[in-house]
Amino acid sequence: MSYKSNLFVFLFIGLIFSCSPKTENLFEADIIIYGGTSAAVTAAVQAKKMGKTVLVVSPDTHLGGLSSGGLGFTDTGNKSVIGGLAREFYHRVYLHYEQDSAWKWQKREEYGNMGQGTPAMDGANRTMWIFEPHVAEQVFEDFAKENNLIIYRDEWLDRENGMVLENGAIQSFQTLSGKTFQGRMFIDATYEGDLMAAAGVSYFVGREANSVYGENWNGVEVGVYQHGHYFQDSISAYKVPGDPSSGLLPEISDQAPGINGEGDKKLQAYNFRMALSRNPDNLIPFAKPENYNPARYELLARVYASGWDETFNKFDPIPNNKTDTNNHGPFSTDYIGKNYDYPEASYERRKEIILEHADYQKGLMYFLANDPKVPQEVRDEMSKYGLAADEFTDNGGWPHQIYVREARRMIGNYVMTEHDVLGVKEVPQPVGMGSYSLDSHNTQRFVTPGGFVQNEGDIGVHPKQPYSISYGTLIPKKDEVSNLLVPVCVSSSHTAFGSIRMEPVFMILGQSAAAAASLSIDQKIAVQDLEYEALRKVLLEEKQVLEQ
Repeated sequence: MSYKSNLFVFLFIGLIFSCSPKTENLFEADIIIYGGTSAAVTAAVQAKKMGKTVLVVSPDTHLGGLSSGGLGFTDTGNKSVIGGLAREFYHRVYLHYEQDSAWKWQKREEYGNMGQGTPAMDGANRTMWIFEPHVAEQVFEDFAKENNLIIYRDEWLDRENGMVLENGAIQSFQTLSGKTFQGRMFIDATYEGDLMAAAGVSYFVGREANSVYGENWNGVEVGVYQHGHYFQDSISAYKVPGDPSSGLLPEISDQAPGINGEGDKKLQAYNFRMALSRNPDNLIPFAKPENYNPARYELLARVYASGWDETFNKFDPIPNNKTDTNNHGPFSTDYIGKNYDYPEASYERRKEIILEHADYQKGLMYFLANDPKVPQEVRDEMSKYGLAADEFTDNGGWPHQIYVREARRMIGNYVMTEHDVLGVKEVPQPVGMGSYSLDSHNTQRFVTPGGFVQNEGDIGVHPKQPYSISYGTLIPKKDEVSNLLVPVCVSSSHTAFGSIRMEPVFMILGQSAAAAASLSIDQKIAVQDLEYEALRKVLLEEKQVLEQ
């Protein structure tokens, strides 16, 4: 698109803003942000800081996504590269826990102060990286209140008929409630990338073959064990051990895993990051689900019978005698192979998938606490835990956000690959940094030729140093959409996204995306035509860290 056509698009949008009749269900702003994630909030705050009107249209009721949805044991990597509003978020968490009133269920001195690589509470830098879900949500709500953010909650994009484009630019979109949101710039800050997809932007779901980008860790990875999430002993996959005619145990696929290095449409597993409590006055015991069937956890019973004893290794401590409990081991809270259709599924089907994951995980917790096939010492310890009663209080203590580790990924102006993350090549036009390992959870559970069960897809390759993330990862190709930025479902390969997909990085990229959107409005240009040096100047002023 030429400069003249870009200018026409912006003049056209401006004409709509100045002349269109106001209706009850039409809402206008310079920047429309779709999503309620941590990236959505930082994007909205940055837009307001740059003098733009902004509306947040969130399908979620709660702000913060996974940051307030149970992921309190933050995956940070090298904390020195976390700047801007992301660092401000962790500073505010620190200020909260500096108050004596914050320590209701535990004495401050009893908290172990253990974080990922550094202390949870970093007094020297006045940041805290580990927190309770409700504390994170309150910080996001404070951001919203202080910046007078207008947020429309429980508003779902009409994915089939709601998008209006003109000359390669989004004019507006409609939600299922009938509201129309009209803007100059749009930001898709969802985990799923629904706005991006509805606008016709190219994307990928699954794992690329290694050959696509010349990578080593993409595609199928049978026999690659980089964490402890695999079956270490020969455990039969069949209901009657060693007898294929008896049929497979539950939760095992009957499909071959594929050839190493080949691509597929499979996704790393989802789960819920539960906030568990050990305080008897602040816990909800694990209830027996209505459709509970202990047979579906027989694999775990066999893991225990083999001598495995790492049940509590990822019950990571967060303040007030609680844990952020994550997947650990060969059979755990990850519901492997049950999310493949989630990214592009209808809203109704997504709700079914989320319910299936919740039923599986709730049943697992009940099994761990009660089943006689679980070692007595494990059951005794599990009996001390329950869902934290003061978290997710409108949902019975259960997290309101499923952990969408990966869904759609844009194929945009620049595709980040493992070569960028591992420092093999220089990243152009940096707008933020990452540092976490190439991290993917298991993608499938299958039967080996010998009749044993095994997992596949788990990788954990550490970069030697932090890496920059390119502006090109936030923007579509220019011939697709000229006024959209995507700070969550960024343009990257499966392996690169395994590192980028951390909540602090999403906050960083949300802020940078809003800065780019604001400058593009000022200059009346497409986001692809924005002069990088102008964006860089603003980001450095906002204390973003762009390179080391």
